[in-house]
Amino acid sequence: MVNSVVLVGRAGQDPELKYLEPSGTAKATFSLAVDRPVKRTEGVDTTDWFRIELWEKQAQIAADYVRKGSLVGIQGRLEFQKWKDQQGQWHEMPVIRASTLRLLGSRGDNRPPAQEP
Repeated sequence: MVNSVVLVGRAGQDPELKYLEPSGTAKATFSLAVDRPVKRTEGVDTTDWFRIELWEKQAQIAADYVRKGSLVGIQGRLEFQKWKDQQGQWHEMPVIRASTLRLLGSRGDNRPPAQEP
């Protein structure tokens, strides 16, 4: 059995970087927009949205270089996060747990933000 996902798309927002307690492990999350082209006769292209989760060094790289609109490649696996809300209802959300992040745009697309003096 194989659980492998490869996506190429644009970041929907800047990654959100968190450090988990007490380990200090870095975790970055962001959405990824992937166009699904359709035949000319079928109409307009569709965009699929994916929730991306990166850990440790890959998370730090994403936080440093991925910006909203950046073209990136993701390789990883599909997972389902489950949680119970305050009313006792169970929820489930698909997430791509990425093992590899590739920066595909031009250097200017993935430039870190300017540091203020």
